[in-house]
Amino acid sequence: MRGTMERWNVGTCVAVGLLLSIVPSFHLSAQIGHDPSHSPFRDIQLGAGPVFFAGHLSGDRGRGDAGPSNGLGIGVRYELGLGRATLVQFSGAYLKADRFIRDPSVDDTAATRRTGPFDTEILLTEVALQLRLTGGKTWHGFAPYIGTGLGMAFPLSAPGDTTGSGYKFGTKFTVSAATGLRWHASRKLTVHLDTRLLFWRLNYPLSFHNLSSDGSRVVPILDPLHEWTAHPWVSLGVGWNF
Repeated sequence: MRGTMERWNVGTCVAVGLLLSIVPSFHLSAQIGHDPSHSPFRDIQLGAGPVFFAGHLSGDRGRGDAGPSNGLGIGVRYELGLGRATLVQFSGAYLKADRFIRDPSVDDTAATRRTGPFDTEILLTEVALQLRLTGGKTWHGFAPYIGTGLGMAFPLSAPGDTTGSGYKFGTKFTVSAATGLRWHASRKLTVHLDTRLLFWRLNYPLSFHNLSSDGSRVVPILDPLHEWTAHPWVSLGVGWNF
């Protein structure tokens, strides 16, 4: 009986040993995934660098039809990684847009009620955060993202108050929401397709509530003399990561 038990224990140990030696190789062969050399996912090189971009800004001119829009812009962003998936951006852009001049003292049907458009040059600055939706990797070289930012818009040139209405664009606080796609052409070179929705607040003078001789107003009397306007801004850029 004792010999039988010893033989059974030895046989059990041998069987367990063989099983343990087989399981790891079976586990590895059963793993689901990609061969690293053929995987569609690639690590993004962390670092910092500039992005040079150009694009077009459109959007609402406001109830008073006096805000700037229809602008071509060029600029540069400096990007700094905060981790595998998050970036902080510091941006500056020159925007050549246009706007109309409204004269609230003349009839709504008069040709001088709205004149223009006239060139308006604006300097846009922004600090933004960007989140890569694929984390610290690309998929076939692409990395979609979302982001948000705060900034300022400074008028560089404007047609001026030629009608005595008291309206001016002035310096604006801006808020933006962004989404886009990066193509990592190499570990250092990137191409950016960026879409932003930029918001700023227009402020109208009291004269925009005044009655003209035909009883019309630039802004209806019950509407406030301020409003936020939204401006889609689509740009294409090229970046370099040091």
